[in-house]
Amino acid sequence: MNPPSFEVSPGIGAFFAFFFLAVSLWLLMRNMFARLRRMNLAQRQAEQEAREAAEAKRAAGEGADREPDSGDDADGADSAAGADDESGGGDGTEEGERRGDEV
Repeated sequence: MNPPSFEVSPGIGAFFAFFFLAVSLWLLMRNMFARLRRMNLAQRQAEQEAREAAEAKRAAGEGADREPDSGDDADGADSAAGADDESGGGDGTEEGERRGDEV
């Protein structure tokens, strides 16, 4: 004859331990994503301030060197046509710009 079998299961204690671990992980991930968003925002603000300072410095330098009537080049093209070179071409793939996959 076979002895009676005893079925052993993890029980309610294991459920509570697993539930505690799952909630802890969720809270940690939520905190991490919030910190990453703040760091990304601070980096973008610092880059923007640096860009504005560089533009102000460049504009102050151009204002002193430039003649008052020299808005266009000799061939009639705008001198602002080269502005895309400084902004990265405007293709929207620059590092630091918001992408659709970010939260």
